[in-house]
Amino acid sequence: MATELVHDIAHLGHVELLTPTPERSLWFFTEVMGMSVVSTEGDSVYLRTWDDYERHSLVLTAHGSSGIRRTALRASSEEALKRRVAAIEQAGLGIGWTEGRPGIGDTYVFTDPDGHELELYYASEWYTAPEDQQPALKNQPQRYPGKGVSPRRLDHVNFLAAQVGPNGDFVRDVLGARITEQILLEDTERTRYGARWLSFGNKSYDVVYTEDWTGTRGRLHHIAFATDTREDILRAADIMLENGVFIETGPHKHAIQQTFFLYVYEPGGNRIELCNPNTRLILAPDWRTVTWTEAERAKGQAWGLKTIESFHTHGTPPVG
Repeated sequence: MATELVHDIAHLGHVELLTPTPERSLWFFTEVMGMSVVSTEGDSVYLRTWDDYERHSLVLTAHGSSGIRRTALRASSEEALKRRVAAIEQAGLGIGWTEGRPGIGDTYVFTDPDGHELELYYASEWYTAPEDQQPALKNQPQRYPGKGVSPRRLDHVNFLAAQVGPNGDFVRDVLGARITEQILLEDTERTRYGARWLSFGNKSYDVVYTEDWTGTRGRLHHIAFATDTREDILRAADIMLENGVFIETGPHKHAIQQTFFLYVYEPGGNRIELCNPNTRLILAPDWRTVTWTEAERAKGQAWGLKTIESFHTHGTPPVG
């Protein structure tokens, strides 16, 4: 079935990640990942990847546990923001307006059916690099840092959900995304999805929902950062190895979306993906959702690597 884009949401803006080990997590994102610190405010540090045009890509906040506090989506205009807020309120999942934090204007906070907190905004501060980070090309916001992994941008967020279906429906029907790919499980009692990949534009996906085998609501599966090339993923694996960072799985190639990937745990326990999905764009206006069966997914990833069990159970905050 073809799904139509509304185009009211431009893209994933940034995420706020919680960590019980703020100093070690900051070391990971600055020294191992090679991201830049923009500012510090209270218990939060604002960081950026080198090619995100907005002020920051990640807010790292000290907390009693790991997990994700809020995911920010930028609307495509002020009018688009108002339209999506009206749709969210009609769906009964709105929380309300709040003053913008550094780099963004007023935001509208809401939740998905699973309880993950999100926010919509339009007013945004474009990044101006300091003198020592000025790029050679004026169409690039910041000089390539050449430090650690040096990811190019924040790419996507994967949420764990007690039920994938209602959350995918919400992002499609209320926020205006389209479901590009999905996994349909063999359940004789009801229609049940193992995962759904959703896109707000021409990227193959911006938001993912994966079934949480623990049955818990509101947890994070991972946040992902995109690299320039597949070779950067291989280099990242060596960088993680040399720095004692736990590698969960990869490097390898996903069957779904064909993303080249590496999954690691940052010191706070949150799963981080390094990915290279740059070769796949959804250009067809009448894109038809690709549905994978449970039997097809049992074959593993593109080159036969089996999906490890922790992929369905490890999430943050931890259960128990």
